[in-house]
Amino acid sequence: MGAFGGGIVSSGNVCGILIGGIAAISSIYSRGNLDEKEDPRTWSVSSKFLKNFEELTTPFGSMNCCDIAKVDWKNRDAVKNYYSNPESSRKICTKLLGDAAYALGELIEQQSEKE
Repeated sequence: MGAFGGGIVSSGNVCGILIGGIAAISSIYSRGNLDEKEDPRTWSVSSKFLKNFEELTTPFGSMNCCDIAKVDWKNRDAVKNYYSNPESSRKICTKLLGDAAYALGELIEQQSEKE
């Protein structure tokens, strides 16, 4: 899942935190093979996580990495600054990751309580 970083392979597109969260949900609830019917929890939990993530990223104007991290991932100096400077936008991404992980954990817990 490392290639999710930088908005999917450093493109600045959709934040890898969202994609990673959906991948985690799918790994828990999705079908095991194409012959099985898809578990509806895959869609319902993913939809709720997407809504939570949209709310978390409202201050940034979008769910795109380029708007959240404000890094040109094609610029080697900008990327180096992102990772090495403690005052870079990486602290925003780290907080967003923690908030999204917490929201995801709550959703999975709620789903488990229903069962």
